[in-house]
Amino acid sequence: MSEHSTAGEHSTVGEHSATEHDTAGERWTERYRGAVMNTFGDPQRVLVRGEGAYVWDADGNRYLDLLGGIAVNALGHAHPSLVAAVTDQLGTLGHVSNFFTTPAQVMLAERLLAVVSPGGAPAGSRVFLANSGTEANEAALKLTRRHGGRGRPRVLALEGAFHGRTMGALSLTHKAAYREPFEPLPGGVEFLPFGDLAALEAALGDDVAALFLEPVQGEAGVRPLPDGYLAAARRLTQEAGALLVLDEVQSGIGRTGTWMAHHALDGGAVVPDVVTLAKGLGGGMPIGAVVALGEHAATLLGPGQHGTTFGGNPVAAAAALAVVDTIEREGLLAHVAATGAALRTALAGVDGVVEVRGTGLLLAVQLDAPVAKGAAAALLEAGFIVNPVREDALRLAPPLVLTAEQADSFVEALPAALAAARQAVSA
Repeated sequence: MSEHSTAGEHSTVGEHSATEHDTAGERWTERYRGAVMNTFGDPQRVLVRGEGAYVWDADGNRYLDLLGGIAVNALGHAHPSLVAAVTDQLGTLGHVSNFFTTPAQVMLAERLLAVVSPGGAPAGSRVFLANSGTEANEAALKLTRRHGGRGRPRVLALEGAFHGRTMGALSLTHKAAYREPFEPLPGGVEFLPFGDLAALEAALGDDVAALFLEPVQGEAGVRPLPDGYLAAARRLTQEAGALLVLDEVQSGIGRTGTWMAHHALDGGAVVPDVVTLAKGLGGGMPIGAVVALGEHAATLLGPGQHGTTFGGNPVAAAAALAVVDTIEREGLLAHVAATGAALRTALAGVDGVVEVRGTGLLLAVQLDAPVAKGAAAALLEAGFIVNPVREDALRLAPPLVLTAEQADSFVEALPAALAAARQAVSA
């Protein structure tokens, strides 16, 4: 059993009486039920520590983390560079209000301008730092409202889109199960068929403030935009006077083998007006960013029109700097591209896999039957964490430091998990 597995178990919180047959995980789960709001259901496991691409649960079992906190743990768990950056910063200055700034905040903004636009950000570009992807998209939506005013009330997004769960970001999110319990949502958002250029051209006009796109739709099952779509969207939005906002919350910061997923689309020539980031940017620390490219987009929000208590926090900023610097120093972009390509090829040869979508280490394993949940459960028992993103697809978003050997171990385990899932369905 992990040496960390019983930390805090002697707390007096809760009334659960343990029996000799209870595991540490079961006891923590019972306490979870009594203290944590039920927005996620019961946890699948109680995790207590991690190292690299592995995590351990409260009962000492090890798992290969192929989800990475849903594309968050870019450097894996307990990476020395990230630990040192956070420790050093917290030991110096943990938080200041945004009446002040810190070197970490300024340096991170500069670095983000460089990685979002490797050829050089347009003159006047600026960054707003937030705490999450939802907050980044919320700020981007406010920014587009400032651009559009009352004369441009419409905002376009795509079917299958996921941009967050706060009320503004939720209005951009397509899935009815997420939206309907909280309607009426902020108005003016319209959803277009995914990848349909004719529909986009018909929808755009001088009353549209912005088009929101994910270069790769993660929650819809890892769906990259079709070839040519992004370039056409850039041309059409410019002609209509609308902003082009790219949500790289899940796909950015090296996840697909380039700094941004859109760098690999349509020759990498598209320069959007706004890019939103989060997840892997902090490597596990909460952070989000809105990168506004060009003077116009960068000046739409002025003093008093938006804000945040914790955005730009020096600890989170130091963590993000460590992530970006480590990706560059360790050559992880090339590593992700190579590891992801090999993993795609290997997975495509597994019986029951009909397609592997995505690039780098953001992949979906499309199955020939709706057995993803059963396969994920079997894989968890075998020591692998994956996400059944759809009934017939598994999502992989592991740490960027995943090794070829670790990837191979998953490929070897997948056939048995699929067989177990099929057997459970037929039983």
